[in-house]
Amino acid sequence: MRIVLIGVSHWHTPFYLDPLLELPDVEVVGVSDPDPARAEPYAAQARCPVFTDAQDMCARLRPDFVFALGRHCDMAETARFLIAQKIPFAMEKPCALTSAEAHDIAARAAAAKLFAAVPFVIRYSPLRDAIREIAPGEALQYLSFKFVGGMVDRYRDQRVEWMLDRRTAGGGALLNLGIHFMDLCRWLLDGADLTVTGAAIGNRTAGLSIEDHAAVLLQGGGASCLVETGYLYPAPNSVFDLHYSIRSTRHHFAARDDATLEIVTDDRQHASRAMKLTNVHFYPVFVRDTLQRLRDGRPPIADLSDNAAAMDLVQAAYAIGTP
Repeated sequence: MRIVLIGVSHWHTPFYLDPLLELPDVEVVGVSDPDPARAEPYAAQARCPVFTDAQDMCARLRPDFVFALGRHCDMAETARFLIAQKIPFAMEKPCALTSAEAHDIAARAAAAKLFAAVPFVIRYSPLRDAIREIAPGEALQYLSFKFVGGMVDRYRDQRVEWMLDRRTAGGGALLNLGIHFMDLCRWLLDGADLTVTGAAIGNRTAGLSIEDHAAVLLQGGGASCLVETGYLYPAPNSVFDLHYSIRSTRHHFAARDDATLEIVTDDRQHASRAMKLTNVHFYPVFVRDTLQRLRDGRPPIADLSDNAAAMDLVQAAYAIGTP
């Protein structure tokens, strides 16, 4: 399978390239970025050429599959091109700047019957299966996800300053981190229609045009949900101030770190399970599973319509909570 990567100056590029290079039946044949110097280390790693124009790269190399990254403001255009060329792809969230763009590309991919995956990789966590095994048939009543990441300087360090400007990023912590948990709430509640009922969004720490903190309330599917995200925690990449709480009919599930799910029954019996709960662990799984799903003719674990639904919730929160 001949694969190319688009927009490799994105900080998630190693999450895709490294597992691709370990697959025996895959060849990375090209990488692209408007800044060729940013692409050259990845090209050297994959022993492939660098392109500054993604469309030219695809026209020349005719890949079987594309992993598309890049700036948020460029993603919808890239998606429209790949859909028009009928090249199956996976695209980093949020795939667009706005909900309208997200719905447009989702509709185009559906009409073309094109495989288009979105890495809502927390879906690969054992969390949902564990809840269903431990509390079979129990309705979920309350879901709370706190996921506060490192401060905005990390984006300057990674030379992706576009992430700090609403014009090119579309939003801050809520769009970049919170979209995972908007999707996770929908997924845990079996695709329930959720409504944003409250939001508090601020930029007091960094003072930028993007938010550095957001807390969003949602209702639907018989449950109340809270999603809190931020760029506030003085920590390196992939280290988070994390707390998950999920209440079912007769169980309480809690995670205070990225290693353990605590389970407490209503008669106060305690148990725990070791498991990974954040996104960073599951990108290699996503890469392998996505390519296998394409080969098998199965849909991706999440697609552009799932992304559009999560974007609707993000945009509704911005409308309510932005000062």
